[in-house]
Amino acid sequence: MINCYKDKISQLKDPKFAPVFTQIQRGIEREALRIDDKANLSDKPHSPALGSALTHTSITTDYAESLLEFITPVHKDIDELVGYLSDLHRYTLKNIDGELLWPISMPCMVAKEEDIQIANFGKSNVGKMKSIYREGLKNRYGNLMQVISGLHFNFSLGDEAWPVLQEFFNDEGDVTDFRSTQYFSLIRNFHRLGWVIPYMFGASPALCGSFLKKEIPYKFEKIGKGTYYLPYGTSLRLSDLGYTNSEQDNLSICYNNIENYVESVNKAIATPSETFAKIGIKENGAYKQLNSNVLQIENELYAPIRPKRVAKSGQKPSEALKEGGVEYIEVRSLDVNPFANVGIDKTQIRFLDMFLMHCLLWQDKPMSQEQRQQKITNLNNVIINGRKPGLMLEQGDDEISLKEWMSRLFNGLTSIAELFDHHNGGNAYQDCLNQLRPMIENPNETFSGKLMAILQEGNIDNTPFAVAQATKFKQEFMANGYQVLSEESLTEAAKQSLVEQQTIESSDTQSIDEYLTDYFAK
Repeated sequence: MINCYKDKISQLKDPKFAPVFTQIQRGIEREALRIDDKANLSDKPHSPALGSALTHTSITTDYAESLLEFITPVHKDIDELVGYLSDLHRYTLKNIDGELLWPISMPCMVAKEEDIQIANFGKSNVGKMKSIYREGLKNRYGNLMQVISGLHFNFSLGDEAWPVLQEFFNDEGDVTDFRSTQYFSLIRNFHRLGWVIPYMFGASPALCGSFLKKEIPYKFEKIGKGTYYLPYGTSLRLSDLGYTNSEQDNLSICYNNIENYVESVNKAIATPSETFAKIGIKENGAYKQLNSNVLQIENELYAPIRPKRVAKSGQKPSEALKEGGVEYIEVRSLDVNPFANVGIDKTQIRFLDMFLMHCLLWQDKPMSQEQRQQKITNLNNVIINGRKPGLMLEQGDDEISLKEWMSRLFNGLTSIAELFDHHNGGNAYQDCLNQLRPMIENPNETFSGKLMAILQEGNIDNTPFAVAQATKFKQEFMANGYQVLSEESLTEAAKQSLVEQQTIESSDTQSIDEYLTDYFAK
């Protein structure tokens, strides 16, 4: 099968296919908690020097007032992408009064959940809706889960790539439909192979004991004064302790085509939840959640990868997809890389380029319910036991060792790496694979393996390691100048975003009740 695959994609060396490999568009969304000099969660509000969390396009907050989110625009150049992200970090660290950015996914020590303040987006209806949605998340899952940090990688091919890919796949239909079909094929293959991401790049095998406040489904071991870990764990962020929703377990989100996907998501939004109904919608006039359905809005769907399209003002994500097709995909299963000052490095980005291109080019078939369950089983197995010697995964009706499956995958990626280097020049992609290949033979070479080696060697907790990394990263940012942006442009963007928020707030004519009624009526 691999040889047939290599023979097929070798045709892509033709110069006419260059746009497929040279015009890739990438964006990054990175979350990071603000902490004080004692490694406590910051109790300070979002700094006005950073602008408006509601309207700033690059620096905002996620769930909590202390949970920053950095968002890059689309970049074709990897160096510029990382440079832009670095500049956002540099500017932020200069404007948060000596605070640091927590460099790992699982949160710092949180003494009391009520100390976590939900993000404030101002007095406008759209801002209030954002806060009510987060109030719902708090009441449904608790504050602690919501301050876990992650990193999202956005990926798309340029417009010039799709006509030549249509020729490659012998497709004569509408190019927009073809693009959506191929992106959904990518998504299905990602689901089949998605365990690879936490195996290689999972970096949350341990957590602070303050996080363990409920019945624990795993047998943890303790290190240091209060850090708990799983011996073979890779990404606790993706486990039952992290970004999961048991109410969503019975949802059957279909990724076979755009129509089925939108239909299944809309059904989930409209499905009542007995559990969430017990919370109530309002209490003493204050909202406790937007509604009592399984999903309040589409953003609540926890998935390792999503089809996306930039929505128009007031347009729901599913409406945008149905109207214009898939524009890009969002990979959501990445932990923050604690060894990179922006939470991700260029080697990871190049691997994601190859991995996602492989998922796009590999011919697949629609997934059955049984296959969906199998990919969930494999993912969960790797999250909890990924570094266990001899770990077996399900593949169809058989089992295969993780090591063997990784070896086969890298054999396929070798051809992809050659294509990237052929069209872009140099050996960056082949060098990337060679750098990561030791992870196949030795699980200790993975991010989680390296992190646990550091903690175990010194018998230290997550906290001193994270503070040391955060301090080092800040020093790196302060020692170097801006690469893509400038202090002046970022200061102006912050000021302009505050003006935009005031404009939105002054233009509201409805009450929040009327606004929400109209929103959900659509």
